[in-house]
Amino acid sequence: MNSSQRRYLFSKGIDQYFTDVYKAYRFVIRFFKEVIHPPFHFKEIINQCFELGLKSLPLITLTGFVTGIVFTKQSRPSLAEFGATSWLPSLISIAIVRALGSLVTGLICAGKVGSSIGAELGSMKVTEQIDAMEVSAINPFKYLVSTRVLACTITIPILGLYCGFVALMGSYFSVHKNEATSIVSFFHNGFSTITFLDIFSSLAKSIVFGFTIGMIGCYKGYNATNGTQGVGKAANQAVVLAMFLVFIEEVVIVQMANWIRDY
Repeated sequence: MNSSQRRYLFSKGIDQYFTDVYKAYRFVIRFFKEVIHPPFHFKEIINQCFELGLKSLPLITLTGFVTGIVFTKQSRPSLAEFGATSWLPSLISIAIVRALGSLVTGLICAGKVGSSIGAELGSMKVTEQIDAMEVSAINPFKYLVSTRVLACTITIPILGLYCGFVALMGSYFSVHKNEATSIVSFFHNGFSTITFLDIFSSLAKSIVFGFTIGMIGCYKGYNATNGTQGVGKAANQAVVLAMFLVFIEEVVIVQMANWIRDY
């Protein structure tokens, strides 16, 4: 491959990148335009909240509980060296409320919910079901995309709060086993260092994560091509991109919260 061919491929890659960015921008703008106009499909939103949110509860419960236990077991020896095991509830509560609860939920939902949405809409796209909805005078974007993005934005913050609570319960059982600490004392010591800003920033992160996961999954599935191979590719890209953006958003929102806290 000579230099001219390399320049051509590089230029083509740059053009394709900016084209994809523009398409994603148009997709997001279209969502905000569609979501404020009737019909609103409340029944479908509730159905998607059940499919995407309630069915994720067992996995979130297990993951959150194990996270609380493991983090407590890993943190206890370090505090024990300084004779500061009494600070364990505060340390665990800060870690879970500020970061782990929302982040773990975002990553789990990016894998489970993002791939599910991408595969479902991708399958409908390649089998021309979306085109059939347009012929039937149904707005497929509003019915398929808007409802799923709203459902993710609503349910993932709730799952994030639930995951944090379950993780704290797992941590309590671990602390109680070693220190015989009562549940009242554990939560009193734990939440003595938690502020409203910590809870608000965690909730804000979960809302942003939910919107991102829903939007990425819908975008990749709605624009899937190349038959069944394209469906698998759309689901895979939805998971990878959603996880990447979740980490980026985590860093940005944490930094913003720290600026507010310092101010």
